[in-house]
Amino acid sequence: MVFKKYKKIISMIIILILLFAFFTWQNNDIVITEYNYENGKIPVEVNGFKILQISDLHNKSFGKDNSHLLNHVKTIAPDIIVITGDFIDRRNSDIEISLDFARLAVNIAPIYYVSGNHENWSAKYEKLKSELEYIGVKVLDNKIAELKIRSSSINLIGIKDYSFYDDEKSFPKDLQSLVNRDQFNILLSHRPELMDIYVESGVDLVLTGHTHGGQIRLPLIGGIASPDQGLFPKYDSDIHLENTTSMIVSRGLGNSIIPVRVFNRPELVIINLFNEK
Repeated sequence: MVFKKYKKIISMIIILILLFAFFTWQNNDIVITEYNYENGKIPVEVNGFKILQISDLHNKSFGKDNSHLLNHVKTIAPDIIVITGDFIDRRNSDIEISLDFARLAVNIAPIYYVSGNHENWSAKYEKLKSELEYIGVKVLDNKIAELKIRSSSINLIGIKDYSFYDDEKSFPKDLQSLVNRDQFNILLSHRPELMDIYVESGVDLVLTGHTHGGQIRLPLIGGIASPDQGLFPKYDSDIHLENTTSMIVSRGLGNSIIPVRVFNRPELVIINLFNEK
C-alpha cells in the first residue's frame, strides 16, 4: 500500500513537471510566420521589402532585457518594424520593459507604432507616446508615413485604437481621410474585427493583432475566444482577403487576462512585398 501511495505521488509530480515545461514552452518559444504578399500596385523597385510586425507585447520580456526577442529581430533583419498596439499592458505598470526593447530595436530598423486598447486603458499613453517619439519611434496614430524605396514609394498609414473614439462614425471618417487610393496603402490598426471598415476605406493591406490567436487554440479549429469577436472568432490569425483588401492578423507575443497560451506560441510576422507577377 505504501509503495502504491508513493507511486501515485511520483506520477503526479512528473505530470506537473511536464505540464510546467509545456506551458513554459508554449508561452516563451517564439514562432515566425512569413508571408509573401503580391499586389500590382506595389512598384517593382519595392520587391523584397521586408516588414517585421510585432503585436501585443503587453510588457512581456523574452529573456533578460528581451534578449531572445531582440536576437530574432536581428536575425530577421527587416527593412522596417511595425508595432500594432498593446505594446504595454494596463495591469502591468512597468512600461519600461517595452520601452527598453524599443530603444534597442530602433537601432536595428526604423519602427512605426500605433496604439491598442491597453494603451488607452492604462492611462499611460501620453507618457508612452512621448518616450517612443524621444527614442526615434514614429507614432502613426492617425498619420501617414511615405516610405521611399529607391525611386519609388508606398504609403504606411496608422490609426489609433477604436477605444479612443467616443463617436463610432469618427473612426471610418478618419481612416477615409488618410487613404490615397491611387497609391499602395498599408494600414496599421490594432483590431481585426473592423475588417468591413478597412474594406470600405480601400486600403490594400492591413496589419492587425488584438486577438492573441484566441489565446487557447484547438488543432484544426483555431482560437476558442477573442475580445470583441466572442467564441470561435473569424479573424484570429493568418491572412484574410475581402474584395481588394488583405488583412494579416498577428497572434501576438504576450498575454493579458489569461496568463497562458495553449497550442498558440508567441508569434512574429514577416511580410515580404512584391509586385504582382
